[in-house]
Amino acid sequence: MEIEYEIIRSNRRTLGISVTADGKILVRAPKFLSEEIIVQQVEKSENWIKKALERSKTRKKSPMNTDFDPKTVAALKKKTLKIVIPMVEKFSKLMKVSPTGVKITSAKTRYGSCNGENSICFSFRLSLFPAEAVEAVVVHELAHIKHKNHGKNFYACIYKVLPDYDERKRRLIL
Repeated sequence: MEIEYEIIRSNRRTLGISVTADGKILVRAPKFLSEEIIVQQVEKSENWIKKALERSKTRKKSPMNTDFDPKTVAALKKKTLKIVIPMVEKFSKLMKVSPTGVKITSAKTRYGSCNGENSICFSFRLSLFPAEAVEAVVVHELAHIKHKNHGKNFYACIYKVLPDYDERKRRLIL
């Protein structure tokens, strides 16, 4: 497979390869790194690049990448709030955590987030996914109240509540 890519050189120390949402391959490289080493690394990463390009195609079809008119956005925000509030209440009790607030956003690149003050945000686009997948996002964000990282204890907290978390997460197309 002939791989076309763009090289972006900077003062960084390591080489990084990424695939953009529109399927463009970017190779970020230190200024001092030879062209030969860059080519070798891209060739070595060919399988990963192919998989990333496939994920990029799937992402384009995802509700996370769909644009909605303002009226639809407003309706989906209300719908999402009605879906997630009962889930937040249910899982907050199970996990013994209390978010300081719940907000619905128009985020396209993340399903949810939890800030340092333990306020949780969810994308309105979650209402377009199955309930089991939404529960996985809710539990994930609530776990951040106890664990502000994605470490071992964070995931142990999630799996304690949702042993099938990985399966639920797969229902989210991103």
